[in-house]
Amino acid sequence: MNGRREARRPILNPSARRRIEEASAHFRRQREAREKAERTEGEPTGIDPAPAASASGRPTPFKSEAIADFVETTRRRLAPNLGKALAGLASLAVFALAGFILAGTVSSVKFADVRAAIGAMSAEQVLAALLLTAFSYLALTGYDALALRQLGLRVRYRVAALASFTSYAFTFNLGFPVVTAAAVRYWIYSRGGVSAVQVANVTVIAGVTFWLGMASVVGAGLMARAGELGAIDKLPAFVNFALGLLICAGIGYYLVWVALRRRQVRLRGHKFELPGFIPSLGQTILGVADLCCAAAALYVLLPQDTSLDFFTFASVYVFACVLGVVSHSPGGIGVFEATMLNALPGHSQESLLASLLLFRVIYYFLPFILALALLGADEGSRRWNSLRETITRIMEARE
Repeated sequence: MNGRREARRPILNPSARRRIEEASAHFRRQREAREKAERTEGEPTGIDPAPAASASGRPTPFKSEAIADFVETTRRRLAPNLGKALAGLASLAVFALAGFILAGTVSSVKFADVRAAIGAMSAEQVLAALLLTAFSYLALTGYDALALRQLGLRVRYRVAALASFTSYAFTFNLGFPVVTAAAVRYWIYSRGGVSAVQVANVTVIAGVTFWLGMASVVGAGLMARAGELGAIDKLPAFVNFALGLLICAGIGYYLVWVALRRRQVRLRGHKFELPGFIPSLGQTILGVADLCCAAAALYVLLPQDTSLDFFTFASVYVFACVLGVVSHSPGGIGVFEATMLNALPGHSQESLLASLLLFRVIYYFLPFILALALLGADEGSRRWNSLRETITRIMEARE
C-alpha cells in the first residue's frame, strides 16, 4: 500500500474485451451493408440488383425460389375463391339467360287468356295436384328419417317430419338450401339434444338423397325416351341415350363405391359419413318417388290435350329443377318456368303459363304458409309447456 491507493482491477480481462469489440465491429459492418443495399435499391441505376443469371441463361437459385414462392402464394390465395367466383358467375349467367328467355316469352302472352285458362281448370285437376303434392312432401319427410337412422339418432318421426317438411318448404321458397335448411333443422332438432354437427350430417345426407333421385330420373328418362327428348333438346337420340347411360353408370359406380367400405367426405373442414349400399339404394328410391309425385302434380294441371307422356315429361321437369338449383334463385323461380315454357311443345303459352302459376301456388306457396303455421304452433306449444311447468314448480314451492 505505502500510502498509495491500489489501482482498481479491471472488471473484464483483455480476452473478454477483445471478443466484445469484435462482435460490435461485426454488427456494425452488417448494419452498414444493409444501409448500403437499401441505398442501392432506391437509386434508379438501371442495373438489376438481383443476382445475375448464370452463363447458360437459367435463373439463379435465389430467383427460382422467389418465383416459386410468388406462384405458391398466388395459388394459395386465389384457389379457395376461384371456384366460388366461377360458380357464382355460372349461376348469374343461367339466371340472366332464363330471365331473358322468360321475358321474351311472356311479352307475347295475353294475361286475360291466362286468367281464363286458370278458371277453366277443373276441381278434379286441382284436388289431384294437392294430393300429389302431399305425397311428395310425405316422401321428403323420409329424407330426414333415413338420415337420422344412418346416424343412429333416436328422434321421433313426428319431430323428423316437422323438421323435414318445414326445412324444405322454406328452402323451396327462400333459396340458399345450405343455410335455410340447416337453420330450420337445428331449431327443431336441438331441443332433442342433436348437435350442430349432427344436424349438418342430416342436411348432407338429405342432399345426397335429393340428387340421387334427380340423377336417376334424368338418366332413366334419357335412355328410355331418347327419341322423344331429342325432339325437345335437338340432340340425336344416340347422344341422349349415351348421356343417360353415363348418368346411370355414375349412380351405379356410387352405389358400388359406398358398398365396398365406409366412406367419408370432407366439407368445410368437417367429415361426414355417407350411407352404405342398402341405405343409398333406399335414398335413390325415395328421391325418385318424391320427384315423380312432384312432376305428376304439375302434369295433372296441364291442358287436357297434352300429347307428352309422363316419363318424358318427368325428365324435362327434373332437368328444369336442376337448372333452378344451379341458378340459386328461390324455388328456381323464373328459370324453371322459362325451361318448361320452351321445352313443352304443342300448347299455347297462356295455358302452359296458367298451369305453371297454379303449380307454384300449390306446390310452393301453400306448403310455405303451412310450414309457418306449424312452426308458430310448435313454438307456442313449447313456450306454453315451459310456462306451465314454471307455474307448477312455483305452486309446489309455496305449498
